[in-house]
This record gives sequence, structure tokens and C-alpha cells, in this order.
Amino acid sequence: MKLIPIGCGGMVSADRLLAVLAPDSAPVKRMIQEARDRAMLIDATYGRKTKSVLVMDTDHVVLSAVSPETVTARSEEEETE
Repeated sequence: MKLIPIGCGGMVSADRLLAVLAPDSAPVKRMIQEARDRAMLIDATYGRKTKSVLVMDTDHVVLSAVSPETVTARSEEEETE
């Protein structure tokens, strides 16, 4: 199982990651609120500003303090190793 670092010591499974999104748009904000209402939101920002939203195949939504570009680059690094 490959793990992708998402900041502050948190990691997610690369096999379970479906999408990495910026949190700015209204549809993404709605998705975050719906996940919160269903208790499927994981806040891995540790109090920092949310810079990326990770959508998992388990229907979980993970908030990260690392930019989407950084998460994507880290996932690509994992694939080449």
C-alpha cells in the first residue's frame, strides 16, 4: 500500500485517492458540507487553512493544508519509486 503525505504528518492511501481539488468553488464547498453532515469528513489541516480537498473511493472527503499541486507531485513520486 502506497501512502501519500498530505501535510502535518497525515497520509492517505494512493490506491484509494480519486481526486485532488481546490476548495474554492461552490460545488466543492457543498461537497465538504455534505460530507460533514454525513460524518464522512476528515479534517487533516490541524487548524491551518484548507488548500486541497481529497476525494476518496470510500466516500470520505479529506481536507489538507497542502496545495493540490504538491499532493499531485507527491503521488507521482510514489508511482515512480
